[in-house]
Amino acid sequence: MYRPSHFSVEDAATCHDLIEGNEFGLLVTTGPDDAPFGTHLPFILDRQAGPNGTLLAHMARANPQWRDFGRAPVLAVFSGPHTYVSPTLYATSPNVPTWNYAVVHAYGTPQVIGDATEVSALMRRLSSGYEGAEGWQYDSTPESYRAGMQKGIVAFRIPIERLEGKWKMSQNRTPEDRAAVRAGLAASDDAMARTVGGMIPGDERD
Repeated sequence: MYRPSHFSVEDAATCHDLIEGNEFGLLVTTGPDDAPFGTHLPFILDRQAGPNGTLLAHMARANPQWRDFGRAPVLAVFSGPHTYVSPTLYATSPNVPTWNYAVVHAYGTPQVIGDATEVSALMRRLSSGYEGAEGWQYDSTPESYRAGMQKGIVAFRIPIERLEGKWKMSQNRTPEDRAAVRAGLAASDDAMARTVGGMIPGDERD
């Protein structure tokens, strides 16, 4: 990913925060024809597994992407808050429109999880994270049903070998421009625009 130094984020914890807050990611692999192949998936991040953490997910066994796992490292993309920035928001002129955003790219080599008990634990962990203690429980379904469902998926882990974070939040602008953009986005009717406004750094130029 193209990351000018003033937009680059190297801190793993900051990247992890964005992944966990935006866990529906895009998994990109290289297919047998050397063309990219992408699948949108919910991921679980285990921060403590490995130096950069480990991603856990599953996909339909009918999805051919998992057969690409041994071909080359893969890329998981996690998009955070983003918004259009109008030239009218700046304190100075002339300017052109741009887009402010936060994103993390995670690279690694997937490992298929073959153990049924471990797959069950992953399914339980994924569903309970959204359902909570009082919601639907994975174990509430018959064991035979769960076994049949698990045969139709491929679970996998991706030990993260490299993390790349990019926070494009007007850091290349003057303090006056950043303050004006923060104020303009804070007044937006769009909730995500207001979130981005709160992420724009303060008076000191990065």
